Amino acid sequence: MSDMLFDRIEDLKRSLEDINFELSSPDCMSDQNRYMKLMKEQSELSPIVEKYNEYKTACQGIEDSLKLIEEEKDEEMKELAKEELSECKSAKERCEQELKILMLPKDPNDERNVFVEIRGGAGGDEAALFAADLFKMYSKYAESNNWKVNIISLNESGIGGFKEIVFMIDGKGAYSKLKYESGVHRVQRIPTTESGGRIHTSTATVAIMPEVDDVEIYVDPNDCKIDVYRASGNGGQCVNTTDSAVRITHIPTGIVVTCQDEKSQLKNKDKAMKVLKSRIYEMELEKAESEQAEKRRSQIGTGDRSEKIRTYNFPQGRVTDHRIKFTSHRLDDILNGDINEIIQNIIAADQTAKLSHMAS
Repeated sequence: MSDMLFDRIEDLKRSLEDINFELSSPDCMSDQNRYMKLMKEQSELSPIVEKYNEYKTACQGIEDSLKLIEEEKDEEMKELAKEELSECKSAKERCEQELKILMLPKDPNDERNVFVEIRGGAGGDEAALFAADLFKMYSKYAESNNWKVNIISLNESGIGGFKEIVFMIDGKGAYSKLKYESGVHRVQRIPTTESGGRIHTSTATVAIMPEVDDVEIYVDPNDCKIDVYRASGNGGQCVNTTDSAVRITHIPTGIVVTCQDEKSQLKNKDKAMKVLKSRIYEMELEKAESEQAEKRRSQIGTGDRSEKIRTYNFPQGRVTDHRIKFTSHRLDDILNGDINEIIQNIIAADQTAKLSHMAS
């Protein structure tokens, strides 16, 4: 590791000591905002400092083992020291790599909830059925992480598929895991409507957007056209017989958001406005990233809706993520929400790309 990186870690270590000292003060608890801020900083710095201490322990172990090998006369003790040396070198290399990852710039959105949009693409009814499969996959994955799923709007096809579905996943760190899912998902299978047994290729588009706070994105009410109408589809008596559904059109950007999940028009308007702000925020992020082309090239795809990212091939029972050339033959498990292996491999590849970019 470079001297500059060591200096940064030493600064962080001193900062953590200051934070721990302040947190131990009785006066700190009287200011809840300050206390929460310090607790958050402590949770961010502690893993780095702990790993750094582990790294220094390994370095000291190397130094002690080399000294023992040089000075020790007993051959058996020398052999033990050599084994210890080998273990310490391995530990040092591992800690060094983990420290570099911990020191990568943090995505400020990682801890946020997310809005997910899934739209059927090429393939008609089959694409809509595939969109429903993807919704089930993400819902099951959310369930396995104890996250909550809340449907915002839904446009069903006639045979049980979704032309479009927008939903929120409420859970700490949801964006950090799901941000890599944005893009075009492709399915290859024999549709239930196909009598000739031919394999069709269909697509669905997934967009992942972090939930944003009101203070981060301001939407001028004068820039919005708001329509209310009667909800359709599944729902209780009130949902289908009152003008509770809301459509918001943001005139400057042309973004249209609908919400009909709640019985209350006010609640639907509030949900729709949250989705609108997240879409505007996403648009601004994409614009900023396009202006930093080098940064964009150093990352695994995390947002381009036109990028074909994954293929789900039913005849071969496989799923392939094209960005990292990763293939799994656990198609059924993956569609049932067991996507952690894919996500962890993408995160690892993204970290490797960023580390390589930092070193160049």
